[in-house]
Amino acid sequence: MISNRETTTIRIVDMHTAGEPVRIVEAGYPALAGATILEKRRDAQTRFDHLRTMLMLEPRGHDGMYGVIPTDPCAAGADLAVLFTHQEGYSTMCGHATIAIGRWAVDTGRVALVDGRASFGLEAPCGVIRVEVEAGEDGAARVAFESVESFANALDRTVDVAGLGPVRVDIAFGGAFYAILPASRLGLSLMETPLAELVQAATAITDAIRAGAPIVHPAEPDLGFLYGTILTDDVAPGAHGGRPSYNLCIFADGQIDRSPTGSGVTARIALAAAKGEIQPGDSCDIRGVSGEGFVGTLASATGTGIDTLSRVRVSGQAWYSGRSEMIAEPGDRFAAGFAVPRRLADLDAPA
Repeated sequence: MISNRETTTIRIVDMHTAGEPVRIVEAGYPALAGATILEKRRDAQTRFDHLRTMLMLEPRGHDGMYGVIPTDPCAAGADLAVLFTHQEGYSTMCGHATIAIGRWAVDTGRVALVDGRASFGLEAPCGVIRVEVEAGEDGAARVAFESVESFANALDRTVDVAGLGPVRVDIAFGGAFYAILPASRLGLSLMETPLAELVQAATAITDAIRAGAPIVHPAEPDLGFLYGTILTDDVAPGAHGGRPSYNLCIFADGQIDRSPTGSGVTARIALAAAKGEIQPGDSCDIRGVSGEGFVGTLASATGTGIDTLSRVRVSGQAWYSGRSEMIAEPGDRFAAGFAVPRRLADLDAPA
């Protein structure tokens, strides 16, 4: 917990990628123990979760905040390592934050540009990701990353969802597991239905899947959980004739990703590859609720059907939005942050 005797100060830089915030810790966070990135993630959860909530929740953050904790790499081929955080916990992978880290790593001298380009290995909880940075004429580098091996986990799985009845979904892994389906399958329009209704439906689907049979990652138990649900339009990746497709990713406790979600774009393209809807070399422009998005490309694929293993390349740009120090003073009830309750009756108020 945060000390009652000393002020806690953490220096951060704020960025955004396609409108989705990225709060990067630059100084003040303790060293993490562990011989692997997943051990360090567990150490952060066990010993320092109050610092995550301090940085993510109100009054210093908000329920849509997203964060990055840089740490020392453990895996071969990794030059930098990170943990990803949000209002509910820790992610296994985050594409929009990876794009921001790519620019930040170059701008802070952690990675050197050579002839306007840089390439490095970024260790995330899901594995080592190759990141490429190219200097941009507008001053903001364009960043691309190639996913860890991605795949479809389930095709046309039927789930009984409270308030919706039987719903047919696909589940795919792009560094994290997502349920993916077009909003039209629920009788909703991704573009016309109010966001609150879409969020309610997506959250119900996530809850129903989590309550059912567990999702198993083939190599790492810590990665075996559903991160969220992605509702899409009816434009199939690789078959849209240059038209953008749109995603709405709902994760954590009903959190809306303002970007199309980099790991979600990865999962969606891996799913399309498993269905034979996209071929290696095909690219698609996928956007989120900000109207900005990423370009996703199927870099390679082996196998057929649900046995297809894909590598996906996702590119975009990140922008700076602020630099500051987050301060928690002794005696502050909200030193570790707080979440706005669903009802005032749920307040954890002093007697």
